[in-house]
Amino acid sequence: MLRVLIVDDAREIRQLLRLTLELDGRFEVVGEAVDGEEGVARAGELCPDRVVLDVEMPVLSGIDALPGLVAAAPEARVLVFSSASAELEEAALAAGASAYRLKGTDLAELADLLADLDAPAPRLTPGV
Repeated sequence: MLRVLIVDDAREIRQLLRLTLELDGRFEVVGEAVDGEEGVARAGELCPDRVVLDVEMPVLSGIDALPGLVAAAPEARVLVFSSASAELEEAALAAGASAYRLKGTDLAELADLLADLDAPAPRLTPGV
């Protein structure tokens, strides 16, 4: 089973993701965080295989938290799942995310994508 950390400031989104992923059977949600700073700390403690990360959060945004998440859990693959515009996708991928999806994406599709994030995170900047 893939170990998942959910980082989102909206309690309802965290609960929905937890329920969806745990019912799927391929995932174990090992933790939750309400902002990017807590997400980085929890990633270091929990060593998840996957992180589902929101962008717009208090204290530390998802984009700003990405380098810390990658450093804290280098084996984890990060799926940015946000209501922020798709224009942030390039910034998220450049900062270390493996994939970017807008909230409203079918949750079964999201679970499939999360399960298949085995490739290293793409780098848009040459030489990085």
